[in-house]
Amino acid sequence: MNLTVSIGPVIALIAGILILIVPRLLNYIVAIYLILVGLIGLFGSRLTM
Repeated sequence: MNLTVSIGPVIALIAGILILIVPRLLNYIVAIYLILVGLIGLFGSRLTM
């Protein structure tokens, strides 16, 4: 059985947990998330695990 994990949902999960723990980080987490999602969109599947 193969398990394929995309990096997008993993980043979203980590960002959500960090926002719950430290709400003051919301602006930074959203900015980093958007940058990473943009990079994933530009470079496609080369950034997936």
